[in-house]
Amino acid sequence: MNNGGIAWFARNPVAANLMMVFIIASGLIATGAITEEVFPEVDLDRISIQVPYLGAAPEEVEEGVVIRIEEAIQGVDGIKEIVSTASEGSASVMVELELGADASRVVDEVKNNVDSITTFPLETEEPIIRELIARNQVVDISISGQTDIFALKSLAEDVRDELSALPSITQVDLVSAPPYEISIEVSEMALRRHGLTFDQVADAVRRSSLDLPGGSVRTDGGEILLRTIGQAYRGDEYEELVLWTRPDGSRLHLGDVATVVDGFEETDQFARFDQAPTVMVSVFRTGDQSALDIAEDVTRYVQDKQAQLPAGVSMVIWQDQAEVLNDRLALMLRNGVTGFALVFIVLALFLELRLAFWVSLGIPISFLGAIALMPGFDVTVNVISLFAFILVLGIVVDDAIIVGENIFRHQENHGDGLRGSIEGAREIAKPVVFAVLTTVAAFMPLMFVPGMMGKIFRVIPLIVVPCLLFSLLESLGILPAHLSHVPKRGKPGPWRSFQQFIANGLKAFVRNCYQPILETALRWRYVTAAIGLAILILTGGMVLGGWTNFHFFPSIEADFMAASVTMPQGTPAEVTSAAVEKMEAGAARLRAGLLQETGMDYFRHVSTAIGDQPMASRGGGPMGSTVTVSAANVGEVSVELAPAETRAYTSEQLGNMWREETGPIPEAVDLNFSMSIMTPGDDVDVQLAGSDVDRLRAAADAVKSRLTEYAGVYEISDSFRAGKEEMQ
Repeated sequence: MNNGGIAWFARNPVAANLMMVFIIASGLIATGAITEEVFPEVDLDRISIQVPYLGAAPEEVEEGVVIRIEEAIQGVDGIKEIVSTASEGSASVMVELELGADASRVVDEVKNNVDSITTFPLETEEPIIRELIARNQVVDISISGQTDIFALKSLAEDVRDELSALPSITQVDLVSAPPYEISIEVSEMALRRHGLTFDQVADAVRRSSLDLPGGSVRTDGGEILLRTIGQAYRGDEYEELVLWTRPDGSRLHLGDVATVVDGFEETDQFARFDQAPTVMVSVFRTGDQSALDIAEDVTRYVQDKQAQLPAGVSMVIWQDQAEVLNDRLALMLRNGVTGFALVFIVLALFLELRLAFWVSLGIPISFLGAIALMPGFDVTVNVISLFAFILVLGIVVDDAIIVGENIFRHQENHGDGLRGSIEGAREIAKPVVFAVLTTVAAFMPLMFVPGMMGKIFRVIPLIVVPCLLFSLLESLGILPAHLSHVPKRGKPGPWRSFQQFIANGLKAFVRNCYQPILETALRWRYVTAAIGLAILILTGGMVLGGWTNFHFFPSIEADFMAASVTMPQGTPAEVTSAAVEKMEAGAARLRAGLLQETGMDYFRHVSTAIGDQPMASRGGGPMGSTVTVSAANVGEVSVELAPAETRAYTSEQLGNMWREETGPIPEAVDLNFSMSIMTPGDDVDVQLAGSDVDRLRAAADAVKSRLTEYAGVYEISDSFRAGKEEMQ
């Protein structure tokens, strides 16, 4: 804003107030249009290809399916990397796209190339090809109890339907629930007795269990549609299906030659919650739905539903992701109020109360201005955007403080409010503008970070930059107009006397301490420059020499920890279940020991999955895994911890204690120790593998000790995985 604009706004306070009201009103209106989600919704730029090959060993899957798919799609333009996994009974190929590639075009080409493969084994099923889209899970509901799985799944289906009927929820899925299946077990002796073949029975079932349209009949009263209803849905209905009818009226029913089992599909997946069988219901956010509203509605529903549950069945909210967003939102509001209060108090101690109020008002005005632009920038309320608000909170009011203090100085000299506002703002306008623009320039490169990280980091400058620009507009346009009406000081009162006492103390410090040091530094300018350069060199040496630790992402205290195990391919679910039960027993011993030691229950809930690793599949938000691991040889135990502020041990310490209580699992596929070596150039990962835990730890310690002798290494972070048993 130029000098003429500053003077015009100062002389026209109505225009300044209208602009302030417009910014505030726009921000408040926009709050109702902004989507609330936990993480920013981004495109994953990945394509998944899955081909079921039931009963095949991993080697057969690789040779018969995986290699053929890789050869068919490797020449497609836009593909960056292909990662294939051959497991028992299934092939999975993950395709990562190049930056900026047209995902729809690549998906179509990949689908055409895979569909053109004619050399797949006959036993393979149709390939499933889809572009991966991150689903925003908000909250899970565990329905558990010591009852049969039929009752649990039936209740879970009712919960799913009732949740889907709520206005704020549209997507609800059942998790850890085996699919229904009606199996018909035909007796060979019965077939011989009645002179039937298996194909005849199959054809009879296929012909009898169906609904058929029968056309229509025109009558005087209108048209009547005819329909034959014969579709069987339950086991007893299938037993009544007629295989043949004789002239004497006798009939042979399916139940006479076969056993009909109305149950579930044979699957290796099973889940427990707090030691009881469970079925999970997952609620997702789609479109413009609010994660906070969904979590609130689900919580209210669970509270109301508790009284209607059968005896012995409980319903618990599990993995409420909205808690993270609520905590970050509360932190931002708390920091904003604290910042407003501190700025007001500090300025009130040295300057005028009115000036302190209008300067402090720059914080909400700047924030509301940025909020007004969020829908246009396609930015949502999420943990990243809230982090950006918290980040800019300490910067946004600096220019208003500088402008307000300079206006106060001019008004103090001659007592004219309007003249002081114009002269004070004009004098400081150029350095303030350049200070804000240099800060904007520091954040703008985050807009151009490539890849998945760039899609997430771009949210930060889209919040920080508007906040800074609105702060500049407020300090040079709105603030001078408000301060131009500061009345001339009358007779000093008690507050003014106290304020003058504080101000005189600061002036004495500046006069007797700061000013002599500044004059000496200016007089010995070469010595001052040399001292500054020496401090810079010393700081760089401390970082490169390893005195200062470096973490790309800081270690954050977690509320969940999980242990996962992977057994050799072909391991039956019973053996995997035994390994998982060993981890459960370790967690139970740790829980009992902590309860005896501290008198506090550190564990809220324990969730167990056999044949699946749900926490590993969902971990990491948008950057985490997008492929669900489902096989008889995998399992997982997840623990929800008590709040961090009430615990004496960190989640990392609890994870190590859990590992010690569990002990090794010899049957697991491997033991390995991985280290990430941080250097000024690139990071290097080193992995040691072996079958003996003690020897592996000793070897890892020796390697770490030797690596620390190299000057280029400034940090070594490590993690131990016993049989792919991970504590997070």
